[in-house]
Amino acid sequence: KIPVDGVVIDGNSAVDESMLTGESLPVDKKAGDKVIGATLNKQGLLKFEATAVGRETALAQIIKLVEQAQGSKAPIQKLVDRVAAYFVPIVIGLAFTVFIIWLLAGAGFVPALIRLVAVLVIACPCAMGLATPTSIMVGVGKGAENGILFKNSTALEQAQKLTAIVLDKTGTLTKGELSLTDVVTSSEAKFDQSNLLRMAASAEKGSEHPIGEAIVAAAVAQNLAIETPSDFQSITGHGIAATIDGHNVLLGNMRLMQKENVHLNGLEPKVSQLQSEAKTAMWLAVDGEAQAAIGVADTVKESSRDAVAQMKAAGLKVFMMTGDNQATAEAIAESVGIENVFAEVLPGEKSAYVKQLQDEGYVVAMVGDGINDAPALAQANVGMAIGTGTDVAMESADVTLMRGDLLSVPQALHLSKATMRNIRQNLFWAFGYNVILIPIAAGILAPFDWAPDVLRQLNPVLAAGAMAFSSISVVSNALRLRKVRL
Repeated sequence: KIPVDGVVIDGNSAVDESMLTGESLPVDKKAGDKVIGATLNKQGLLKFEATAVGRETALAQIIKLVEQAQGSKAPIQKLVDRVAAYFVPIVIGLAFTVFIIWLLAGAGFVPALIRLVAVLVIACPCAMGLATPTSIMVGVGKGAENGILFKNSTALEQAQKLTAIVLDKTGTLTKGELSLTDVVTSSEAKFDQSNLLRMAASAEKGSEHPIGEAIVAAAVAQNLAIETPSDFQSITGHGIAATIDGHNVLLGNMRLMQKENVHLNGLEPKVSQLQSEAKTAMWLAVDGEAQAAIGVADTVKESSRDAVAQMKAAGLKVFMMTGDNQATAEAIAESVGIENVFAEVLPGEKSAYVKQLQDEGYVVAMVGDGINDAPALAQANVGMAIGTGTDVAMESADVTLMRGDLLSVPQALHLSKATMRNIRQNLFWAFGYNVILIPIAAGILAPFDWAPDVLRQLNPVLAAGAMAFSSISVVSNALRLRKVRL
């Protein structure tokens, strides 16, 4: 068993992470991969550096989240609590009213007292009090077993009301592992392809952006000499600017080219071709002249198309949101079955698009994994963070999907609906029990000869048994959630 969280330094193995993600197949681990404490090393030897111990480990944090969620109150629970607050004094008043009525009817003190006690005993606020929290507790636990962590019961309740879902592209629909596919030079280029790739990689040296990392990795693979840029500038939502070998280098999207008045040198058709192939096309300009179009591609997750189909089958309107250009975005969306696309969205604009959908009347879920998704996750009615993403995104979200698999989204929605259906069943039983049995305990059947004697004069002992049975029934029904198939 792996003792603490860490990062593999050396070795190869397969690790059973089913206790964390619910996925039965072992996950291959190599140098640079993260390992989680309490998971099982199944094969080889791993040498790793500890990154978290004790209360800081992923397992400890998950336990904390589950405990908080199970202890939180859903909006429906708050309503039930208000009803229960009136229920007790009403029952006490009703019991004494029954006592007085039977005294005045000439039943005698003892029979009237038996009616009073029977009403007090059979009335069961316990069942009403247990109806919601037991279902919430089991539902949250069931989610944790399958790698779906609800931070609070409000999210569990809200998820069944969703009408629209917005999916981030990179790292959510796709694997987030970009690779260089094309370096297409202009007919008027002043540098050859290798030189242009070297300049682009030099400009991106040290970049943490996935596109920059893909360009640098390709240059390293070709043994190109990457230099340290001078006058480096990152332009959010546009690209980067740097000085390489005394040349002013721009690498970014069309907005950056237009902003800097770059001469495009007839590269537009080649860029459009890359975009139609679901590739992200970056313009490379040197000294104000477009020299090449650089294409990078991300691989769509195998489960994305199936997950989108399940979301649609559940009645949700599915949107994709990305900073990519419209053509690339539509090509990727089409490959997974999404018709509604928000493209060329700047990082700071994502939450505004979610707000726009809410203003149109949608109850919106946002699924993302990056730092730039955090405001949109917080804005959405239910924010869902991919567990393989950034800590900021997971902190902003209401639900964390530990598997990093988009199929967890329809599973979370199914669990929410099953939990709320279970709560409604419990409440129906709890209220129905009281509505039927309190009048019987009060003696409403006493004048009718056809009624059994045991119901015409209900013994307080039987009333106590009925009350206990009511509570047991609610708990037993809540436990059925453990058998729900996600």
